[in-house]
Amino acid sequence: MFRSAQHDMSRSVASPRVINIEDLRRAAKRRLPQLVFDYIDGGAEDERTLRANCRAFEDVTFRPRCAIETPACDLRVSVLGQSLSMPLILAPVGSSRLMYPRGEEAAAGAADAAGIAYALSTLSGCRLEDVAAASKQPLWYQLYLIGGRDCALSAIERAKAAGFSALVVTIDTPVAGMRERDIRNGVKELLGDNFLSKLPFVSQLLIKPGWLARFLSDGGLMKFENVVIPGKGPMLYADVTAALEDSVVTWSDLEWIQRAWGGPIVIKGVHTSDDARRAVDVGAKALVVSNHGGRQLDNVAPTLRILPEVAASVGDHVEVLLDGGIRRGSDIVKALCLGARAVMAGRAYAYGLGAGGGAGVARAIEILRADLIRTLKLLGCPSVTALDQSYIDVPAGWSVVRSASRSC
Repeated sequence: MFRSAQHDMSRSVASPRVINIEDLRRAAKRRLPQLVFDYIDGGAEDERTLRANCRAFEDVTFRPRCAIETPACDLRVSVLGQSLSMPLILAPVGSSRLMYPRGEEAAAGAADAAGIAYALSTLSGCRLEDVAAASKQPLWYQLYLIGGRDCALSAIERAKAAGFSALVVTIDTPVAGMRERDIRNGVKELLGDNFLSKLPFVSQLLIKPGWLARFLSDGGLMKFENVVIPGKGPMLYADVTAALEDSVVTWSDLEWIQRAWGGPIVIKGVHTSDDARRAVDVGAKALVVSNHGGRQLDNVAPTLRILPEVAASVGDHVEVLLDGGIRRGSDIVKALCLGARAVMAGRAYAYGLGAGGGAGVARAIEILRADLIRTLKLLGCPSVTALDQSYIDVPAGWSVVRSASRSC
């Protein structure tokens, strides 16, 4: 029965009616308990930044070059010296096993089949070694300092041994954002020890029997297998929120992290040109313009709007990536025109994971790839590396990024 249910989910995400990321979002909402769906879908406080990340793409319009034949558009791009089939990296999404059994492995496998990179969250329910076994494409490990320095050093050594090629250090999470949907859904109570406090919230799990059966078959509430506390073992799910407050990453931490890792470091959570230049100074090879998908500090600027400022401030010293609001291939095009080497997308594939496991992630990537090709053809642009600001118009007041080719 369980295998049959998986087959039905795979067929549903491959349906001709699933034509965009929003369709995957609706499918995920139907299949997941409200608290799991809202974990993917929600943001901090009033969710203004969450909405603004998407709206910013609407403010940028295209300037197509017509009567140009583009029989085959080249999507390939090099990121940190590694070739990707398209300028997309699956961003780190914590607790992916809540969305689908062995969720991180499923997402990594879909990225592998698509020829793109996958970034694994520290807050993963799957061992990083198992995720590494699921993909031969570039894998990045995203690092929080949860559990302390010794715990982080152990994870770094494991990631190196498993073949992860880059370390993503997230700098915008000194505390967890105020995610009001999680509070209303009773996440704290469901994770607590008081049985009576759980009762008002249990029904949202029981009305999704398919999800509940898959969740229980996967071992139920997981531990964080890559946060191994010396003398205690993997961190419990319920302990993470408090642990975040003791795991602030500072610029000085980047020095010992760099020494321990010894490979390329990507700094994620850059909002300003000042922080971008500091990232260069500490030796980062890439940075991610990111506001954590609107899940941390609300009322910050949408990432697309600050991308030109950041890209101009660092020039060619580091590769610049954009995270936040990617829902269509045309969004990827706009980000590249404004100075990004590639984009990271989290929700876009997490909806697919919740809707149909690995098949859903594959469908999300397929949708974005088809969008990207179609947009390039309609623009009269032969490749992603040829994109620059001449292909778009931006609102008055946005910074202008210099035109520059991106070598593959």
